Amino acid sequence: GTLLTTPPLTRNSIENCDHLIFTFTLRSVQFSSVQFILSVCNLCVCLGSSGWSPSPRDRQPWMQIDLGRKYRIVAIATQGTFNSYDWVTKYTLLYGDRPDAWTPYVMRGGNMTLPGNWNYYQVKRNVFHYAFTAKHLRFLPMGWNTENGGKIGVRLEVYGCPYGRAKENTDGDDMVAYSFPGGRMRTLQDHYALNFKTLEKDGVLLYSEGLQGDSIMLELKTGRLYLHISLGSSTVHNTNGMTTMRVGNLLDTQHWHYVTIKRNGREVNFTLDSQTERAVLNGEFNYLDLDKQIYVGGVIEKDTPHLPGKINFRGCMENVFINGINIIYKTKYQEPDVRLMHYTCRDLLWRPLSFAGPNNYLQVPGFFRRNRLAVKFKFRSWDYTGLLMFTRFADELGSLELRFAAGYRLNDGFWHTVDLAAKDNLLTITIDEDESSPLKITNPFQVKTGDRYFFGGCPKTNNTARCVTKLARFHGCMQQIFIDDEPVDIDVMLQRKWGRYTELLLGTCAITDRCTPNPCEHEGRCIQSWNDFLCICNSTGYKGEVCHNSVYRESCEAYRLNGKYWSGNYTIDPDLSGPLKPFTVYCKMKMNRAWTIIEHNRIDSTKVTGSSVDRPYIGDLQYVNASWDEVTALANTSLYCEQWIEFSCYKSRLLNTPHGRPYTYWIGRHNESHDYWGGSFPESGKCGCAINQTCTDSKFWCNCDADYRQWYADKGYVMFRDHLPVRRVVIGDTNRTGSEAHFSVGPLRCYGDRSIWNTIAITKPTYLTFPTFRPGNSADITFHFRTYRTNGVFLENSDDHLRNFIRIELNSTTEVIFIFMVGDGIRNVTLRTPKALNDNEWHYVEAEINAKMARLKVDFFPPAIHKFPGQTYINMQFTQPLLVGANTVLGAANHTLRPFLGCLRGLRMNGVPVDLEGKVDERNGIRRNCTGACLNASIPCRNGGQCIDGYASYTCDCNNTAFDGYYCHLDIGAYFDVGAWLRYDIRKEPIPDDAWWANFWIEPHWHNFTLGYNTTTDDIEFSFSTQQTPAVLLYISSFHKDYIAVLLKKDGTLSLRYRLGLLTHKFQLTNRNLADGFPHFVNITRHNYTVGDIDYDIQRHNSPGLVGCISGVRYNIFAPLKAYFRPNVTNPPVTTQGYVVESNCGAFPPVLGYVPWEDDPWFTGLCKTTLLMIVTVSLMLLFLILYGMYIYLYRYKGSYHTNEPKNLESPSSARPLTETLRKEKKSLPEIQEEAPSE
Repeated sequence: GTLLTTPPLTRNSIENCDHLIFTFTLRSVQFSSVQFILSVCNLCVCLGSSGWSPSPRDRQPWMQIDLGRKYRIVAIATQGTFNSYDWVTKYTLLYGDRPDAWTPYVMRGGNMTLPGNWNYYQVKRNVFHYAFTAKHLRFLPMGWNTENGGKIGVRLEVYGCPYGRAKENTDGDDMVAYSFPGGRMRTLQDHYALNFKTLEKDGVLLYSEGLQGDSIMLELKTGRLYLHISLGSSTVHNTNGMTTMRVGNLLDTQHWHYVTIKRNGREVNFTLDSQTERAVLNGEFNYLDLDKQIYVGGVIEKDTPHLPGKINFRGCMENVFINGINIIYKTKYQEPDVRLMHYTCRDLLWRPLSFAGPNNYLQVPGFFRRNRLAVKFKFRSWDYTGLLMFTRFADELGSLELRFAAGYRLNDGFWHTVDLAAKDNLLTITIDEDESSPLKITNPFQVKTGDRYFFGGCPKTNNTARCVTKLARFHGCMQQIFIDDEPVDIDVMLQRKWGRYTELLLGTCAITDRCTPNPCEHEGRCIQSWNDFLCICNSTGYKGEVCHNSVYRESCEAYRLNGKYWSGNYTIDPDLSGPLKPFTVYCKMKMNRAWTIIEHNRIDSTKVTGSSVDRPYIGDLQYVNASWDEVTALANTSLYCEQWIEFSCYKSRLLNTPHGRPYTYWIGRHNESHDYWGGSFPESGKCGCAINQTCTDSKFWCNCDADYRQWYADKGYVMFRDHLPVRRVVIGDTNRTGSEAHFSVGPLRCYGDRSIWNTIAITKPTYLTFPTFRPGNSADITFHFRTYRTNGVFLENSDDHLRNFIRIELNSTTEVIFIFMVGDGIRNVTLRTPKALNDNEWHYVEAEINAKMARLKVDFFPPAIHKFPGQTYINMQFTQPLLVGANTVLGAANHTLRPFLGCLRGLRMNGVPVDLEGKVDERNGIRRNCTGACLNASIPCRNGGQCIDGYASYTCDCNNTAFDGYYCHLDIGAYFDVGAWLRYDIRKEPIPDDAWWANFWIEPHWHNFTLGYNTTTDDIEFSFSTQQTPAVLLYISSFHKDYIAVLLKKDGTLSLRYRLGLLTHKFQLTNRNLADGFPHFVNITRHNYTVGDIDYDIQRHNSPGLVGCISGVRYNIFAPLKAYFRPNVTNPPVTTQGYVVESNCGAFPPVLGYVPWEDDPWFTGLCKTTLLMIVTVSLMLLFLILYGMYIYLYRYKGSYHTNEPKNLESPSSARPLTETLRKEKKSLPEIQEEAPSE
């Protein structure tokens, strides 16, 4: 025959290995029992009944497949029997090289149960997370449909590719030695691969070394696989190059395991089956230098039967590749560069049993009424206690129970031998063949053996042997059972019906190590049982099911906000559930902020002499209780940081200013050097004295750069947070005669927490994209929200095929839901609250998912928890960007579904803050901040100024008002002389009809002013004072000859005139004379439908024109006087004629009073302008719009309301002017329309 060898498995070989290798045929299948099995067919194409169904009386049905040769298996697909209610919902798959020795396929997380079908016709395909090799497969149904008379029914296909191998056997006295060409091998990259199986816990698989100290060794040690590799050590730098990596556990199963070692320089990937560990090798070298040869299976040389302290490997290996060279192939053909002892692989008879169910037991016969009892067996388990064996003596002499307890360290997962012997008055138990310390019991008793022995538990029914115990059932594996020195042959015993069993797996040990790799995070300790694990988080600083959640706050600010108002030492964790460890800092609590202070080893002054630019003195800072990454994380999340730095000099230059190369500099975050000193600006190249103009010599920018023979100092605070903390100080000018320097660095001081107040408001249906969330095996998500909406998606992340996703959304006014598909179908956790969540108040959401459970918490309500069954694996491998504010999982790409409208703040994903404010886009409806400090502002924004919330503080946006100042309280007015006027051009050209209709259909209410002015709402306000009449105070015109005019008539009364469409309307606003020289305030509001030569009827009221003052003029969002006197563009659209000068003589005193000077940050000591008392003229217009083809020809007037300036209240301080202008309806007298003759 031909012996085939295959190269190591790679990504490309896996993709080329997905071929159909088995379909349902009677020639290749065996069954535990059969009820029916009809026609052969492939999946989905059967035209009649087909598949396998076992007998209903079969308690443990199975179907066994003989593939005929060894294959590399990559997937399996199942389907129910055709046109029936018969399908399997879950199953276990066993594989092996022989039909009597099995290995269970174990998914990630230790789960041996694969998901099956949910109806008879759909195909469920399970792709294995690692490819395995097998000649035989056994299919064990574990669950099936029972509705409508359903039962077990299955059709299946297996996918993979042929697998050839060359293998060898070593028994501890054998090995293979491959000699390198030229006697040496020097490599920058390596690729080693091999397969092995063994029953031993220890043994060396590979070994080689070099004369320069390089070495590589792969060994089994206590059932685990270790890789020791060194690229060489350095005595000069006192570095040890040896690196040790570990993978796997319980590898002494006599089943094949697949090992791959890939190295590129100092980077190594070490893979066992599906587990991969990555590491960067210690040391400074990149090449592996090996001499003479590499050993496979151990080291055997003259007078050296093995490595010191090591034993050689005993077991089988196949397909051993060393950088592409097939070592076993060379061995088979006895090539001269290979030495070998044996070339075979002897399979040992090994028939273990797995006790895997809640009611498992094994009953075997014994020799009746003997006066000596002898039982011997091996077992392995993770459980803390359990019944190993029970027998009842003959003649009612009692019973014997044998159990184990964890105190004897027998629950470590390894095989342990139990040898029990009893006769009258003496019982001896020997553990692990330790003859030196057996357990002996010499109490008086009589032995007469019974006829039945029970292992693992007692039967619940048909218990004629009266097997009674209070002990828990044993879960684990047993093998090599001897009763009275006779081996128990399970196959013969069951064939002759001498014994019974329930919930056993024959021919396999299904124990798995759920603690390797460790599922407990942050160095939590993992303990396990047969089907679950538990994390011990004591002394880790973390809590939770997998030690994921930090028990500490993220900052001193967080402690302050949670009621900790006293200063002292606190432990903080800036990245919370992230990889950085908690550390202790000093928190200095103030009323409005909390300072975080971290000290280090350079606070005291350090003397420096003898340094130069080429050989500088390097002063590293070692921060107390914290690593560099942890201190950097604190500075990165803080709102403000500062650090004092001081340099005292005696003939020692500092920055060598103004144009020389710096002699001294400091290194901060990102390992970047900075040549500016404390008290100056970033990258200015100056010291603080240059900024203050106090340097000793004005020709230099630092005191020390003058290079005087006397002591000077440059010092100050470094306050640019992105450069802090200081990592080291480099000093290079103290090598001259008499030169000396001293330096010191103060503690790092920070306050605030940017992650807490990182806030946005989403005002339009949109979503924010962030980099893909990569949580690993557990995730936590926290944030605050506030909204008026009844539903909306907060965030989601998914993969390309929608097989994995997580989503958190507001599902109703009282319901938050956490939906996920991360392993076994779509699941959700729903939390219902007794109060509404759309009350525009802040609410806190915390969602967490791990292998144990999914939990959702809102505010202080009890959390909703969805617990997962044991052996659950969480697969959160997302590929799409993280979406915040909407979802697209169930819709088309770039399609926004269930958008969230409201505010979000403080979003963290696995402890890492998400910069929401970095995505601010006003055009797309994403605004910075949300209402917080504005809600109860001590001094509200005046005159319609918009309050911009910073939560800790607020500012007033006066851009859309006619006022100025910190609180929009400063009036901007003008004095107009005879014939003077000011014109503000809202638009230079008319709006095209198609643009008008386009905006109308997009937004029918259309109050966003995107076309330059609003056509349905007008809001006008100003104040004036004059003694001259008549005058046109304000005139607004359109391109359609519509206008609005406010007139001061000859008798001093105020009149409003406007034309909308074909008709002109006149209103008398007041009957008293306002031309009295005192300030008067006018406010006009119009609702329902629109406003250039000036109309003649208006022109006659403007002679000689306004002679006086007018202030605070605003029409909707336009402020003509402010645009003229406070322009924010290069060419404002303002035109004047005559003498117009800024003056507040027309300002009306403010109703809310003047802002105290001590509360005004803009106060400079100069005279302050005042605001006039407000007179409101509130006018409301209700009309019906006549729709037709020529909509502009038929317009109806609105109605107006006004109010005298008494008892006026300030406009809303929190209302942005770009929103719909609405006012409360008040009981005001309606303005009478003027007579037509006026």
